[in-house]
Amino acid sequence: MGGSYGGGLGSLDIQSLSEKVKQKLTDAKSDASRHVFISFNHEDLDEVNLLRGQAKNDKVDLQFDDHSVKEPFDSANADYIKRQIRDKIDRCSVTVVYLSEKTASSKWVNWEIEESIKRGKGVIGVYKGDKAPTNVPPAFQQNGCNSVKWEHAALMKAIEDASTKR
Repeated sequence: MGGSYGGGLGSLDIQSLSEKVKQKLTDAKSDASRHVFISFNHEDLDEVNLLRGQAKNDKVDLQFDDHSVKEPFDSANADYIKRQIRDKIDRCSVTVVYLSEKTASSKWVNWEIEESIKRGKGVIGVYKGDKAPTNVPPAFQQNGCNSVKWEHAALMKAIEDASTKR
């Protein structure tokens, strides 16, 4: 007859492990970086690169993983470009639209907003200066997307809200 002791965990050990797991999950949530796609007019590349750089700076309270287009696609084939952008949008939970006076004139930004919404992604806008541009992409306005001033705490809260409310 078998009579060997299985060496199982006691109730105190299980409780201790359970507390450790809960703490790890809490820590992971507070340190979680959101995956974002940044949609912008190519003329605003310098500003967007500054935003990207701030998100990588450990001394700044702004944290996200950027999955947007870094270099323009070397193609005139719109279907190919759309496929590549869709792949990038699919990796994200939120699309951040950099709003400037030039953004509304970009057919690609408008398409990226529409595509993000179709794919169930949160969409928010971010702008520099004291007020948002009055002229925004039609899809941004039609879908009632919100925008925030380029301030780290406000932007992180908007990204988090857009991620959880999609």
